[in-house]
Amino acid sequence: MSTLLELNNVQTHINQFHILHDISFEVPKGEVTVLLGRNGAGKTTTLRSIMGLNPPTEGTVSYKGQVINKWKPHMIARNGIGYVPEDQGIFGDLTVGENIRVAMQKEDETTTEHLEWVLELFPDLKKFWKKPGGQLSGGQKQMLAIARAYVNDNELLLIDEPSKGLAPIIVEKVMESILYMKEKTTIVLVEQNFMMASKIGDSFHIIDDGKTVHNGMMSDLKQDKNLMKKYLGIA
Repeated sequence: MSTLLELNNVQTHINQFHILHDISFEVPKGEVTVLLGRNGAGKTTTLRSIMGLNPPTEGTVSYKGQVINKWKPHMIARNGIGYVPEDQGIFGDLTVGENIRVAMQKEDETTTEHLEWVLELFPDLKKFWKKPGGQLSGGQKQMLAIARAYVNDNELLLIDEPSKGLAPIIVEKVMESILYMKEKTTIVLVEQNFMMASKIGDSFHIIDDGKTVHNGMMSDLKQDKNLMKKYLGIA
């Protein structure tokens, strides 16, 4: 299977802080790659480094064989990488419909199909189409954040903690949406909910103190209790 994204010895500083020390991994096309690790390990900064929001100070990020380290975030987005940030990143004063329209890079047959699908999957978005994003519940905001990223014809989606703070019934809905998107696009997922990550993910990379320390197939990790306890705190 071909590699869509590759990070090689990525280091990232934020102000005077050295956050990422050595992040290296590959993302196979058509799969869900999960980034695991304890809080503060560097998972979110890894996604932000890929997206150009915290550009690497050393190492390379390659997308479809092209180094994109120096690209601005809008260039990265226009070239087929969507991003669902941990804080959802929606505009509170804009309506649900306006939030989605702002995110759409173009209106063609593909984006129209994607929009129809997310409104079918998340009927709350259709119901509250004219409601300001800031007035939505936490679960509805997460649905909107996913919809904004998926409505474009992206080859790669970076999704950061989609289940954070959500009720179990909403987590199931988010899982359903990601499993569907998995059939259409490649995904890099950061997720603390191991049950959810293990059901969605194909492969994993564990990040610890800004370094990638272990990787493999998710099916193998579920059987490795020592590894889960050491790096994830799962007994």
